Amino acid sequence: MSSSKKKKLTPVQQEYNELVKKVEPKRPLLVNCWHAFVAGGTICLIGQGVQKGFIMWGGFDQKAAGNPTVAVMIILSTILTTIGVYDKIAQWAGAGTAVPVTGFANTMSSSALEHKSEGMVLGVGGKMFELAGPVIVFGTVAAFIIGILHWLFNPSIGGLM
Repeated sequence: MSSSKKKKLTPVQQEYNELVKKVEPKRPLLVNCWHAFVAGGTICLIGQGVQKGFIMWGGFDQKAAGNPTVAVMIILSTILTTIGVYDKIAQWAGAGTAVPVTGFANTMSSSALEHKSEGMVLGVGGKMFELAGPVIVFGTVAAFIIGILHWLFNPSIGGLM
């Protein structure tokens, strides 16, 4: 918001804002970044280990191991959210736990758990997609637009050449 559009504060509000600035503790930016880096890296390392396990013991090639790896990471994230561990990790790690697959699974399962008292359909089913719905729609629309642009700028795809 530009400074010209900001609401004029009364002297009491200005005094309060100054007091808040003095009292508010400084955020340890480097420590927070380190925590996010370690947590996100650990989640990715676990995912890499799961994928290597599918390759070594499941007979998958690297490309085929991707889908079951994602499924396992989603299941792990959902289980850890359900028993309350993922939230404790997220408090320590901050944005590091927002690694796409596990963060998205945590968001959906947290929302479902929060609204389970409202019933399975209107509570869990309806509220679970309240946050996830816009993400899914944005991802689908973005993929469609990128696909069209790719098709337009690479004419060999559609049999045009």
